Amino acid sequence: MRKQYIIGFLTVIMLFPAALFAQTTGSVMDNLTLKSKILKDNRKYSIYLPPDYDSSKRSYPVLYLLHGAGDDQTGWVQFGEVLRIADKAINEGTATPMVIVMPDANTGQRGYFNDVTGEWRYEDFFFDEFMPYIEKEYRIKGEKRFRAVAGLSMGGGGSFMYALHRPDLFSSACPLSAAVGPLSLADAKTFMERIGNKPVTASDEAIEAHYRRHSALELIANMPEDQKKAVRWYIDCGDDDFLFEGNALAHIAMRKNEIPHEFRVRDGGHTWTYWREALPTVLSFVSDAFHQH
Repeated sequence: MRKQYIIGFLTVIMLFPAALFAQTTGSVMDNLTLKSKILKDNRKYSIYLPPDYDSSKRSYPVLYLLHGAGDDQTGWVQFGEVLRIADKAINEGTATPMVIVMPDANTGQRGYFNDVTGEWRYEDFFFDEFMPYIEKEYRIKGEKRFRAVAGLSMGGGGSFMYALHRPDLFSSACPLSAAVGPLSLADAKTFMERIGNKPVTASDEAIEAHYRRHSALELIANMPEDQKKAVRWYIDCGDDDFLFEGNALAHIAMRKNEIPHEFRVRDGGHTWTYWREALPTVLSFVSDAFHQH
């Protein structure tokens, strides 16, 4: 009897670390799809579910995490190490458990916006199809205070635009090394051709309207008074980044327009090393809005 007791005790001891590990590790699925009527195509996405998602019945806040040009929905999974970084932040208590959603914006036409012709309507897809699908399919809290957006480079531009266009939907926005859009109207047509992968045939009036809707500097400068504190902003760009000028100008425009925000310049360039180091701070920053104070 004593021998059986000892064997049973040792078995429990050996299994305990494995059980503990299972409770503190989240999960990632990186090849999921939904059908889009707006884009007339199946759209891929990745999702991170926090460690206790499968063992609980609670709902979670959500972070939409946008990739950069040349990557897809797997960028933050493979190169950004979102599973390791999010697990560590949650387990150490610097971030609250959250769902992290990573859509693909690199199929068909590259980018997170509607194109100037209205033929490719990615932003409409994101707000009218993608977000409603995600927040119905997964246990996600549906209020603004529990929703945030972040991204790098092209996805940083997407983070700027989505929060500037829809401040009613996001509590926090964290553009990293962001492509803030053309810095002047003169640059707009060249910029559209570069990201659209095809010649722009729209009128000058349409190009100007598109520019004014997709220039962070224009939107910041003309932000209505009642929206200046609607979103918590965290902007981060390396001192050696080729997009530093646009980010610095966005910071200056926010200061001139008295829009509260955090602006960080760290040593580094346009690299995954820089963005991996930024992600823990992003998770902590958005968690501050998710928490009850």
